[in-house]
Amino acid sequence: MESIFHEKQEGSLCAQHCLNNLLQGEYFSPVELSSIAHQLDEEERMRMAEGGVTSEDYRTFLQQPSGNMDDSGFFSIQVISNALKVWGLELILFNSPEYQRLRIDPINERSFICNYKEHWFTVRKLGKQWFNLNSLLTGPELISDTYLALFLAQLQQEGYSIFVVKGDLPDCEADQLLQMIRVQQMHRPKLIGEELAQLKEQRVQKTDLERVLEANDGSAMLDEDEEDLQRALALSRQEIDMEDEEADLRRAIQLSMQGSSRSISQDIPQTSGTHLTSEELRKRREAYFEKQQQQQQDPPGHLSHPCERPATSSGAPGSDPGDAMSEEDMLQAAVTLSLETVRNNFKTEGKK
Repeated sequence: MESIFHEKQEGSLCAQHCLNNLLQGEYFSPVELSSIAHQLDEEERMRMAEGGVTSEDYRTFLQQPSGNMDDSGFFSIQVISNALKVWGLELILFNSPEYQRLRIDPINERSFICNYKEHWFTVRKLGKQWFNLNSLLTGPELISDTYLALFLAQLQQEGYSIFVVKGDLPDCEADQLLQMIRVQQMHRPKLIGEELAQLKEQRVQKTDLERVLEANDGSAMLDEDEEDLQRALALSRQEIDMEDEEADLRRAIQLSMQGSSRSISQDIPQTSGTHLTSEELRKRREAYFEKQQQQQQDPPGHLSHPCERPATSSGAPGSDPGDAMSEEDMLQAAVTLSLETVRNNFKTEGKK
């Protein structure tokens, strides 16, 4: 439909748009139509003057505004009719008794001009198809042959005056092209006012949507920031807990070492300034563990003889404790003693 000439509404120049859409080109301008209107006004004035320039009717006629045009751009049917006479075209009222007696099928005509109040528009056949070339539409509207008669009848019901254009219209590119092909219209054009309102509504909806998206982006950023903060706090708490655990562990080791050193120092004689050999140190350690084992085996109140040796794990009295206890047993006993010392120290500090 790009080849179809279609002027859209500008101001109140619908008569100009109607004529140019009918002729399929920029044939008339407001200046040319104004010239035709002034010519018609002069012809009417001359007819009124025939009754006398001093008559009341003539003076009243001079005081009245033009009936063929106004400042808004409206032109009368007389202006349109005279403009078409230049091209040898004539207008006949569609619903007049003279035309209705001819019983002509509308699809056999070539074009119609429709008028309601001060609006004019053209319905024309291009090639083998009909088109509504109303300047208030965003583009040409395809009308099927079966719908044409119903469309014209609907316009009459709405109060339109319909005129049949008689005569040969000038050749145009759209008519030649559509003689060879038929077009299909997937979407009907909207009224310009509806399109503007729809565009405005879309802009408003777009603006509202942008606001919502901006708000959502802001809240999303806030949510992300809050999540990052919560993550940082959680990591901080974990680090603090780890530091507390490490501090507790260091404290327990320190207390254990202190408790072990105190216990050993109380039970093992000090050798101030004397260097002990590994063998002497081993014997002293065995003597310490022998004493601890004897204290665990003796019942309360029983005093063991200083020279009496406790029974070994094999039950043979007097055997060497160094031979009876392995290094692993001694290490296990040392660990047990260390843990008992730590527990006792914790209890003591807890009471304080």
